[in-house]
Amino acid sequence: MAQFSIMSSMNNKTVAYILWAVWPLTGLAGLHRFYNKRYVSGFVWLITFGLFGIGQIIDLFYIPDMVEAHNADIRAKLGMSPYGVPLNGSNTPAQVMPPARPRTADQLMVELAKAAHNHNGRLSVTQAVIATGCTFDEAEKTLRTMFKSGYVGLANDPDSGAVVYEFVEL
Repeated sequence: MAQFSIMSSMNNKTVAYILWAVWPLTGLAGLHRFYNKRYVSGFVWLITFGLFGIGQIIDLFYIPDMVEAHNADIRAKLGMSPYGVPLNGSNTPAQVMPPARPRTADQLMVELAKAAHNHNGRLSVTQAVIATGCTFDEAEKTLRTMFKSGYVGLANDPDSGAVVYEFVEL
């Protein structure tokens, strides 16, 4: 959604040229300048018939630069480079977030206990992986550590035969 609003506020060269082309047909000069947020010069062009037509003709060659300058201003306000890449330290929705800190073994144990609580005190390695997002090796290693410490018991599921860790206090 934020990307769409950024793109919709960017100006287009074709639209600027169409607004420029209104001048010979209607006599309204400078509309392309208003479009590119150059209000003062747009007003001057409007009341002087495009600086008596000379400024309007010269603008035919400057429209790409005007549009690019307008779009560069928008990108700068959004904390982006002229090429649309977020700059470091910017406060934009497009800002690249720093990597999250790896979770500690204790934090993973707490997550596993919460997951076991949601599974009636019994947790397989696969359920642990699904609940915490850790790898199978991390889940199995942490559950074995909890077993060796006496926090959990070990059993087999009567239906599937899978190894199940029992959190007896739950």
